[in-house]
Amino acid sequence: MSADAVAGAGRAVRTDLPRALIVGGCGGMGLACARRMGQRYSVVLADIDLPQAQRHAAALRDEGIAAAAVHCDVTCEESVARMAHELAAGGPLAALVHVVALSPVAGDWRRIMAVNLPGAARVAEAVLPLMRQGVAVFVSSIAGHLAGNLRHLHLLLDDPLQPGFVDALEAALGGAIDAPRSYMVSKYGLNRMCRRLAPAWGAAGHRIVSLSPGLIATPMGEREFQASPQKQGLLERTPLRRQGGLQEVCDALEFLCSERASFITGTDLLVDGGITGVLSL
Repeated sequence: MSADAVAGAGRAVRTDLPRALIVGGCGGMGLACARRMGQRYSVVLADIDLPQAQRHAAALRDEGIAAAAVHCDVTCEESVARMAHELAAGGPLAALVHVVALSPVAGDWRRIMAVNLPGAARVAEAVLPLMRQGVAVFVSSIAGHLAGNLRHLHLLLDDPLQPGFVDALEAALGGAIDAPRSYMVSKYGLNRMCRRLAPAWGAAGHRIVSLSPGLIATPMGEREFQASPQKQGLLERTPLRRQGGLQEVCDALEFLCSERASFITGTDLLVDGGITGVLSL
């Protein structure tokens, strides 16, 4: 069944809107992005939990947003290929918003790395042929800017779909690393990926960027505060002296996907209240 078919019979939804794929659409940030993108796009929620994605898509349709759902496990090549095949049946995509990621409290370091970097690269590769004059926004993190000098890892990080990538990375790092470090390295690699892919995407008429939120008030963010006391120190050093809101991340996302950002590609946009600049002084 195609992603559009999941929209369900008997519901009146617009079919003339450009389509946007939200990968990781069932989380707090994913749903916020879907609601904002749904003002101008027909959205497809891609998630590892298809029943939940279908429920959220139905709720969005009840709000007047054209929405569908499709299954996707970003760590599985076959799953991502099936998603792309289903999406292709519904026509081209105008936007990709990649939100799915594991935070340091959500898994061990290998799982975090596999989801956050190879998972994103797998989606980028599969979705590129489906785009038509489109834009891809990969939600990253300020953690990528705080990873330090990883030049010695560039060759590895720039080829995350190679067989045995995580094992090779572990060997290069001299052994296992902790979950917070894995998160930082994965987001560093994600930011590099968007810069590295910009020429190929540009040649095909598309843009690709990353967006790095700072401390954002979400349920996942609250879990991180509880697990990482040092985050309170980051909040106190944030120039704006507060956490950001999901609506502020969505404002930046909406801009990056709009014609107002038509000359912006291959870069990262910080939405962090100024903390990254403070930490880099």
